[in-house]
Amino acid sequence: MLKVSIVVPVYNAGRYVDICAPSLLHQTLGKDAYEIIYVDDGSTDDSPQRLDELAGKHAHVRVIHQENSGWPGKPRNVGIREARGEYVQFVDQDDELTPAALEHLHRLATRNGSDIVLGKVIGTMAGPSNVFKRTVERCTVEDAPLMESLTPHKMFRRDFLLAHDLRFPEGPVRLEDQLFMARAYLRAKTVSILADHPCYVWKRRDDGGNNSSRGTTPDNYYGHLRTVVEAIKQDTRPGPLQNHLLRRSYRVELLRPVNEPRVLQRTGKDLQRQFDVVRRMALEAYPPGVRDGLPALTRLRAHLLEEGHLDSLVELSRRTQRIRPEVTVDDIRWRDGKLHVTTTIGMRRAGGEPLALVERYGRMLLDPDLLDGIKGAEGWEAPHPLGHAHGELLVHDTAQDLWWYPDADLTPRTQPLGGGRHRVVLTGETAIDPLTLVGGRPMEPGTHVVWVSAQLLGVGRRARVTRSDAATRGAGPGLGTAPGPGLGFGSVRVGTPPHLVVSGWGGQAGQLRLAVRPPGQATLPHRIYLRTTSVPPIRRAARTVLHRLPPDARRRAKKLARRADPWSGS
Repeated sequence: MLKVSIVVPVYNAGRYVDICAPSLLHQTLGKDAYEIIYVDDGSTDDSPQRLDELAGKHAHVRVIHQENSGWPGKPRNVGIREARGEYVQFVDQDDELTPAALEHLHRLATRNGSDIVLGKVIGTMAGPSNVFKRTVERCTVEDAPLMESLTPHKMFRRDFLLAHDLRFPEGPVRLEDQLFMARAYLRAKTVSILADHPCYVWKRRDDGGNNSSRGTTPDNYYGHLRTVVEAIKQDTRPGPLQNHLLRRSYRVELLRPVNEPRVLQRTGKDLQRQFDVVRRMALEAYPPGVRDGLPALTRLRAHLLEEGHLDSLVELSRRTQRIRPEVTVDDIRWRDGKLHVTTTIGMRRAGGEPLALVERYGRMLLDPDLLDGIKGAEGWEAPHPLGHAHGELLVHDTAQDLWWYPDADLTPRTQPLGGGRHRVVLTGETAIDPLTLVGGRPMEPGTHVVWVSAQLLGVGRRARVTRSDAATRGAGPGLGTAPGPGLGFGSVRVGTPPHLVVSGWGGQAGQLRLAVRPPGQATLPHRIYLRTTSVPPIRRAARTVLHRLPPDARRRAKKLARRADPWSGS
């Protein structure tokens, strides 16, 4: 038996057949260990000819031609039926696999006897997802956030699919992926998550022709969402697990049209129609425990929706859209070959005031200033303000568009503001280890920028980690990558052979960045830069000398620093 069958539904893919094909044809798993099954769904362009040419050149490629069914569900089902592999990997016609994707996924699957394996997703259609924060050998839908990943671009054990008669709905069915994945997750005894290696490249087509971009009406879309909801309810008992599984669709799909920015982009009958459809579904399809488990601001949106306060939802969205994250770097230093970054993360309203809680008669109320004058939001309580607070620092490899999660210890707490007012913040230390950050491997040469992602009181934001007064105290002009005395910030050599890692603030926003130089590529400017930024006494002396230089000499010194800085010109 073959190890893997790749199933690709195709309809009028044109040149994207040739763009996708190389990533599938040359997998490191070995051509004798897998097959590629293209299912042509009655294409009317030159896709059939392109596919037949591939099959003629490559023995591990098969093509199945069928009449048009109008949607990818039937081609995928045909692929499952015709597959000869132990595992089935679904790939869309305009996406790609990384070269070793099948090898890594299959190894993890066979090691654990997995029914489903999720591979790290990258590309222009994918942002960072903490589903792929760490590799997980074995989990289920009960103990992992699997419902946050509902696309079918995964590897499935074929016998598992057949034993449970897991098939995609056929014909013009919206959210067919979600229906399939919900049913699969609820039946899977072992799911594995591969976060250490990027596997699936989810790409936005340059002609805007992704299958997922097809339009629909509110009644049609939410009718199909109701089918997903009812399938989850049918396969679970009422209670905490069912509420947990349904919470994702309520938060993401149901509240989307009454949330910013969409509720601010529609007006008149169009907005009212969207509101009426989602309100009816909220009242009819979801048990009360679903909204009760949402964070304070999200739960308020659900309340306003169900009570029929459309104008209040619009005004609330107008105000919350202007809430901005506040990230303070309290300390930053190299220690034991790792960059330790201590941060405090909070939220501020448009006027600059903290997003606050107010304590009244033993109850914590959501910021009354934010909610002032919003009908139905008066005295809105936040009974568990820390229960939904979470966040982390992320490192973005800009060259490869990869996101990695360093080890972090961020703790939510309430911070008193006086007068019975408090704010929720996340505080703690994150350790960025250049030798292990990339799935246990060293960081790749290039520029890596640091972001923060946080959820506080139902407000989710991603923001740049930029210099703050605590981190830059004492830093002079010129060598701005070196903060104040004693912070140990600058450059280090790590690994064997040694890599040069330069840390600093770069770009217009002064974002925290790390630049990695491969072994043996430290130029003279970099060696000077290393000495003047990594040793505190030399760093202080360099700043003093820099200040005393004539203007022309100072400009030349700064030019040298920019040459050494991998973000030259930033």
